[in-house]
Amino acid sequence: MADKNLEIIPLYEWGMFKEPRPSVVAGPCSAETEEQVMETARGLKEMGVNVFRAGIWKPRTHPGCFEGIGVEGLGWLQRVKDELGLKVATEVASEKHVRECLKHGVDILWIGARTTANPFLVQEIADALKGTDIPVFVKNPVNADLDLWIGALERLNRAGVRKLGVIHRGFSTFDKIQYRNDPQWQIAIELRSRYPELPFFVDPSHMGGSTKYIKEISQRSLDLGFEGLMIEAHCNPSSAWSDAKQQLTPAELDDLIFRQLYVRDADSDSPEWKENIDHLRAKIDVIDENLLYALGSRMKISRQIGEYKKDNNIAIIQAARWDSLFGKVVEKGREYGLSEKFLNDVFNAIHEASVEVQNEIISGKKQAGI
Repeated sequence: MADKNLEIIPLYEWGMFKEPRPSVVAGPCSAETEEQVMETARGLKEMGVNVFRAGIWKPRTHPGCFEGIGVEGLGWLQRVKDELGLKVATEVASEKHVRECLKHGVDILWIGARTTANPFLVQEIADALKGTDIPVFVKNPVNADLDLWIGALERLNRAGVRKLGVIHRGFSTFDKIQYRNDPQWQIAIELRSRYPELPFFVDPSHMGGSTKYIKEISQRSLDLGFEGLMIEAHCNPSSAWSDAKQQLTPAELDDLIFRQLYVRDADSDSPEWKENIDHLRAKIDVIDENLLYALGSRMKISRQIGEYKKDNNIAIIQAARWDSLFGKVVEKGREYGLSEKFLNDVFNAIHEASVEVQNEIISGKKQAGI
């Protein structure tokens, strides 16, 4: 299905965020006590944060864990607004959550990764938001499903939510990686390319799972041109009731944002830059055209192989042949400075397309073309 346009009000017209990048939403993973909320909010206000976040309801895998302070914490967020003048944001996962947040004057809502994965809950939230003007951010679903992420955005947009954005917090994985969640930046980049008007924030706290990764993830997101960061900050992280390892103090966040991160320009008016970048992009265009020709030629041969296998009653998958081929590809790829992961992604996609072509030939199905 072709992507549908989203009707989006630009981020800097929401009245909550200002250029230059990055826009920052910060605050504790969970609202724990009124004193903790206020002390953290004061520290963040001093460093210039304008939007304060805190989890009121916390989805937990096992019962018995701290699942959020509940509605009582919304009163603390109201106090942050009234006394400090900050905008406040929290996560919602049901119609009831939305109603309570609207009643208590919450300024921004976000939908968490587990909720994004459930279209029934997203639709329930979308229906509860009809007729409101509150901004909503949608975190990526727990699994790496771009269509599921887009579907959640479409449901909200159809309900009239125009102040709409996304938060990339990475995807759950069984693989052993350094981060808590797998960034899979290619999915975020694909979403950006489809909807360039969509405000895009990155959550380095949940993606990394540790404060030691927050800088590198934040810098990567800025290098990719994303607008903002949602970062967890706590007045005393070591005593946090949830996710203690991934929360900075307000002072540490101040140092990160203003002294450690480098914001690159989106473009330049320099004639030299324009001339050089246009020249390099022209070279890329030629190479891309050659790649397309080579892929088309390869697919024609795959079809011929499929016909030959059919005539000789040979199975499609030849595991030994593929293993041998890929081993040679990796070895040759190193000579060109290509990583094994990159080659694995590219050649697995080519192999799967070739298998599909041959399967259509052998099964006698009409081929739509690759």
